[in-house]
Amino acid sequence: MDYSVKDVLQAQVSPALGCTEPAAVALGAAAAISLLPDKFFDSIELWLDPNVYKNGLAVSIPGAGGLSGLDMAASLGALGGDPDLGLEVLQPLTQDHVAEAQRMIQAGRIKVNLLKDRRGLYVRTMITRGQDRAESIIQGLHDNITDLKLNGKAVSSPLIREDTGSKDNPLDQMDEWLKKLSLTDLLALTDNLDDEDFDFLQQGVDVNLRLAQQGLKYGLGLGVGKTLERLFRQGLIQKDMILSARILTSAAADARMSGVPLPAMSSAGSGNHGLTAVLPIWAVKDYVSGLPQNTVLEAIALSHIVTAYVKAHTGRLSAICGCSVAAGSGATAGITFLLGGDARHIAGSIKNLMEDLAGVICDGAKTGCALKLATAAGTAVQAALFSLHGVNVQDTDGIIGRSSEDTMRNMGTLATEGMIETDRTILEIMVAKQFSDV
Repeated sequence: MDYSVKDVLQAQVSPALGCTEPAAVALGAAAAISLLPDKFFDSIELWLDPNVYKNGLAVSIPGAGGLSGLDMAASLGALGGDPDLGLEVLQPLTQDHVAEAQRMIQAGRIKVNLLKDRRGLYVRTMITRGQDRAESIIQGLHDNITDLKLNGKAVSSPLIREDTGSKDNPLDQMDEWLKKLSLTDLLALTDNLDDEDFDFLQQGVDVNLRLAQQGLKYGLGLGVGKTLERLFRQGLIQKDMILSARILTSAAADARMSGVPLPAMSSAGSGNHGLTAVLPIWAVKDYVSGLPQNTVLEAIALSHIVTAYVKAHTGRLSAICGCSVAAGSGATAGITFLLGGDARHIAGSIKNLMEDLAGVICDGAKTGCALKLATAAGTAVQAALFSLHGVNVQDTDGIIGRSSEDTMRNMGTLATEGMIETDRTILEIMVAKQFSDV
C-alpha cells in the first residue's frame, strides 16, 4: 500500500496538550471513567511500559500549577478529562479538579505499576467504583485506545480507533512503507502538497510559536531560551541563525515542559519532536531573503516526513533522544532544503547530525529537555551549513552508513537492539532517585 503526503501528515502530525506520556495516561483514565455514570471513583490502578513510566515521572502537567506525576495525570484525567479531545484531554481542567486530584493521591487512591519487560507503548487503566470496574488499554500510539471494558465485558465505543494495523503499532503499515523509501522518495512527497496541507503546516507553526513566545516572555521552566536571549542582549554572545534556532526552539520547550496549558503541534507522536522539527526552520527563514511562504512550509513538511522515517526505524520511544536524532534529522533536512541544497546536501546534513548527536540519551521528559532541544536545533543548522560547504562525515566513521538511509537504519538498530539495557539502567536510576527522596 502506498501513502500520500497528506496521509503521512495526518497520521504523524497532531496537536498535543502537555507531554504526550502523561497525556496518554490521562486519556486512558478519562476513557475508562467514561464507562461509569459519573466521574467519582474509589481507586485507579495503572500498568505502564517502561518508556511511558520514564517520560511521565517528572514532567509538569498542563493546567496543574506545576504538579507532576503519573498518579496525578491519571487522577486529573478521570476527574476533569474529556476523552473526545484525544491528546488534548486535559483542556477542560479546573483548579477544583487539581485540588480533588491531590486529595485522591494523598488518600492513596491511585497505584502505578511498572511493567519492566513490556516492549512498546502500553497504558492499561482500571478504575473501580463500588462493584463496578472500568478498564481501558492504549497501545502503540499515545492516543490509540484499543480496548474498553466494563466489569470484564468489552464495550464498543467511538473512542476505540478503527484497526488499520497491529494493536502494538497501528501505524506499522505506514512505517514499513516509509522504511522502503529512499531520501529522494521522501523529498518527492513534498511535490504533492496542496493548499489544505499548507494551511495545516502553518497552523503547526502558529501553535508552536505561541509556546516559544510564552517561554521568552516569562522565562518559564529552566529558562534556556530566555537566558540565551538575555545573553545576546547583554552582548555576551552574537545572534546568528544557529543561536536564533536554539532560542526559539528551547523557549518553546521551556514553556511546554513547565506545564503551560497550550498545545504543541507534535511530530511522530511527540510534542518536543514537533517543536524541533518546525521551529529551527522557522528561525532560519529570517536569514534568507525572498523566500516564498510555501517554500518554508514545504521545508517543514519535509522535516515532518524525515522525522517519521527515522522514528519508523527507532520506534516511538527508546533510550535515544528522538528530539536529537529523529526531529533533528528532520530539521536539518528542512533547513538544507530551505538554503537551496539538493538531495545530496540533505543526505550529508543528516549524516553530519547523526554523527554529532547519536549518543544523546532520553532520560525522561522534564524541564531539562529544553537544553537538549537547544542542542538539537543548533546542530541541525550547523549540520546543514557544513554539508552545503562540503563538510560531510565519511561512511568509515562509526555508525555512519554509505547513505543517509543506511545511517538512519543503523540508528534504528542502535535504538531497538543496542540500547535496551541502557534504557533499563536509566529507568532504574530515575526510580531509585525518586524513592530516595520520599
